[in-house]
Amino acid sequence: MVFLDSALSKYTGGIIGGIRAKSNRVKNMVGGISGKLTDKGIKSFVNRSAPGSKLADGRGLYLLITQTQTAIWRIKYRIEGKEKSYSIGGYPQNSLAQARLELNEVKACLTKGQDPVISRRLNRANAASQSDSTFKAVAEEWFSMKEKEWSATHFTKSKRAFERDVYKSLGALPIESITPSVIAKAIETINKRDVLETATRILQHLNGVFRYAQAKGLCEGNSAAPVKEILPRKKTNGHMPALLDWNSLGALLRAADAARLSPSVRAAHRLLAFSATRISNVVQAEWKEFDLDADIPIWVIPRAKMKDHTRVGDHRIPLGPQITAELKQWGKLFGRRGYVFPSPTGNQYISRESLEKAYRVTLNMAGKHAPHGWRSAFSTLARDNGFEQDVVELALDHAHGNEVVRAYDRGERFTQRVGLYKWWGEKLTHAQNGAEVIELTKKVA
Repeated sequence: MVFLDSALSKYTGGIIGGIRAKSNRVKNMVGGISGKLTDKGIKSFVNRSAPGSKLADGRGLYLLITQTQTAIWRIKYRIEGKEKSYSIGGYPQNSLAQARLELNEVKACLTKGQDPVISRRLNRANAASQSDSTFKAVAEEWFSMKEKEWSATHFTKSKRAFERDVYKSLGALPIESITPSVIAKAIETINKRDVLETATRILQHLNGVFRYAQAKGLCEGNSAAPVKEILPRKKTNGHMPALLDWNSLGALLRAADAARLSPSVRAAHRLLAFSATRISNVVQAEWKEFDLDADIPIWVIPRAKMKDHTRVGDHRIPLGPQITAELKQWGKLFGRRGYVFPSPTGNQYISRESLEKAYRVTLNMAGKHAPHGWRSAFSTLARDNGFEQDVVELALDHAHGNEVVRAYDRGERFTQRVGLYKWWGEKLTHAQNGAEVIELTKKVA
């Protein structure tokens, strides 16, 4: 039989040899289980090869020697006409058998038309979303720590910004997997709304979250640090633009009345102008802070909401008859409960960005008058018209180093502030109606 088999092999070897060769090829192809490489051959290659050398196993799988003389598995593939690379990991941590199994998964993704790199990233994100190392989980820890340091207003505003602009894109990702480019895309998306201040503030908080994660050993580097390069530098002119004459202020008030603004933004703009307070206090104003039916209508802003926390007592703003009447009418329309200026987008209150954009874009006031400009106009015109500087400063709740000046806040200076706001409301109303405003400092012949 042996002789017969040898004879057949010799004289009809084309048939029998062909059958055996075909059998071996089929074995190599089924499931991609077998390739060209062996463990012995890989070890020899790793020991003798220079950086940049490659050893192919077939079907796109190969071993690469890096510049640090380590061996890593990679898979070369094409999708949508583009050649890409999928990294498996180092050898011998990942054996030849493990690399081939990973190759089969990559091929399965490609068969479905999926990019294996993107599929892996999504799978990792989904797995990590159940753990405590996601960006959102770490950020929430950081916010809990900062809540003890920050004012209630700053804390609420900062956390709300993350919920609105950050968690949707970064929240479910493992914090160690987030790269600067991912953060840059999120920040660019925010800045496209033309809100540089908001984008800058959010990026500052992102830096804080990543430094916190570094300290806890959850990531190696601060991926937010390089992203500042994509934001334009703020102008350093030192002052917010402001209109400082009655005719210009009156024209602005008339333009706002004629402009297409949402009801909440329009009403908030009016309170901003007649109270000359900070934009954050206006957008976060609550009905419980107002007593519109008192003999002297008043808006009492809790000290925790104010910029200066060193002052004694809450900040009291006496309201003139013009803005008091408007607020009463506003309350009839929407009720005097909760926030005064609810957001049409479903948030609790309108954003400061909505007011800033109304001035900058809708009213074409960019570089001429910002929402903060009402405070500058109030301060300048009041002092020019004979009101004492201390009274004006107390009305604006500016910080004072003089303890005597601080004490006035609860004393007779409040009566003078009532007169100041009555004068301010009357002057704005006359200016808006187009009446000629004669400065007290000017002599009339």
